[in-house]
Amino acid sequence: MPPLPRNQDVADALDELADVSEILGEQGFRVLAYRRAATRIRETGASVAELAQQGTAKELPGIGATIESKIVEMTETGSMSALEKRRAEVPSEVRQFLRLPGLGPKTAARIWRELGVTTLEELRVAAEQQRVRTLQGLGAKSEERILEALAKGFGPEPERRGLLGLGLPVVRQVVEELRAHPAAVQVSGAGSVRRGRETFRDLDVIATATDPAALIGHFVTLPWVLDVAARGDTKATVVTKQGLRIDLRVVPPEDFGSLLQHFTGSKDHNVGLREEAQRRGLSISEYGVTVVETGEVHRFADEDDLYRFLGYEPIPPELRESSGELQAARNGSLPALVEVGDLVGELHCHSDWSSDGKASIEEMARTAKSNGYRFLALTDHSHYLREGRMEAQWREIDEVNARVKPFKVLRGVEANIRADGAIDVDDELLAELDWVVASLHHAFDKSPTERILAAIDHPHVDCIGHLTGRKLNRRAGADVDIEQVVTRAVETKTALEINSQPDRLDMRDVHARLAGEAGVRIPVTTDAHSTGALGYRELGVAQARRAWLTKEHVLNTRPWREIAKLRS
Repeated sequence: MPPLPRNQDVADALDELADVSEILGEQGFRVLAYRRAATRIRETGASVAELAQQGTAKELPGIGATIESKIVEMTETGSMSALEKRRAEVPSEVRQFLRLPGLGPKTAARIWRELGVTTLEELRVAAEQQRVRTLQGLGAKSEERILEALAKGFGPEPERRGLLGLGLPVVRQVVEELRAHPAAVQVSGAGSVRRGRETFRDLDVIATATDPAALIGHFVTLPWVLDVAARGDTKATVVTKQGLRIDLRVVPPEDFGSLLQHFTGSKDHNVGLREEAQRRGLSISEYGVTVVETGEVHRFADEDDLYRFLGYEPIPPELRESSGELQAARNGSLPALVEVGDLVGELHCHSDWSSDGKASIEEMARTAKSNGYRFLALTDHSHYLREGRMEAQWREIDEVNARVKPFKVLRGVEANIRADGAIDVDDELLAELDWVVASLHHAFDKSPTERILAAIDHPHVDCIGHLTGRKLNRRAGADVDIEQVVTRAVETKTALEINSQPDRLDMRDVHARLAGEAGVRIPVTTDAHSTGALGYRELGVAQARRAWLTKEHVLNTRPWREIAKLRS
């Protein structure tokens, strides 16, 4: 029997099965089931292959008996017959169409079936001959993007990086487990996860210990370890049952600060730090700072002391991206970054009034209240609130407010921005709402900037949701003119959110920084569809910190009465 497949491998296979099934025009509910199962498997800590062998994988939400049987098959044979069968039905290069910008499975299928295009070369010719634009929904810009991507060449499959929302809890668990060991002295996460970067390749942990070998031994035998890739007296690398690679380095206590700074990165930040030190006659390594003239070595048990020795204020990890932080730390102008505890309310979330919502209005409200929030704007999807359902929801909100006061649930909606830029809710209803979020949910390649600008200009729209509509590892997002949108948002006092969903984190950090510097109001929202997802706020706050945002920049650090005044 082949080795058990990693969760990542199983999820990738199900995602590919969804793609080829959609290309073949199979039923939408089946395609959606495969995608939901893939997402669930990536978020599961235990080995789903093991659970499937035990017959308990189907107890996980989103995984039924049919999908469990496919996982068992992959575990026993190394492949899924359903996937192999569909692969054989779709020309191999048609599957590669999905790697081109703006081409999803349905569009790839139409190019294949309606234009008779089965290879990348045929696609290039079709784009050059302007035949792609004859398909409804595709235009000249689509052809330009296809030709540009084909001109660059394909190379290897793009690396699928893990999401911060997956890696951060794992790092915290590792740190907690190691700190509980009697040999541990100091333990900290490092790397891109510590910097709050939206994706990661590997996970890094730095520690000091009274007995390094004992701590290493404990690390490699933790129950979630699938494989020990490397092991020494002071360093080990393991692969978890989720398929995540974790590096542990146990260092001397006097070097903990230097190593933590070095392995937190980023590479560009560290290069800038070293180059400036060289101009001052200093040499930096992961083991300290050497005075070149004398050879004297300064070692640092504390990371902040290292920065101070070099003449900087301590720099928060989220800012270490070579984006001006060294100069700001030198001249004492680093911002006081927003913190999770500064948020006092939620301005984008859903309940079971949306078909994809998992909790009642009251459950969402009480969870938000227990998290220290004072208000929650309920923004269910507009297309689930037709034919009097919105007014009925208002009545339930009033009933819930009577039970949870002084906490307040606000009447809101997440409206769709249509292809013509119109909002899909009548103005009369919008005028009755406390908070209106407008978002792109489809036709991302059809004039996205113009549609967003039209929504911003709408008198009842308070905030634009997930600005580009990107999905990390799946969809690049719409080609939006960010500067133009930011300018209009400032003029109209329209908010632009940081959406904290792990696969969105939209706005990007660089976009949010631009918006913050321009004076845009920026709420950090969760877009939660369940009570647990309200906890995603820490991911959004990390994004806000990477954008250099302070408490003043972030809209929902204010009580609702202040926000309401800003709306008027």
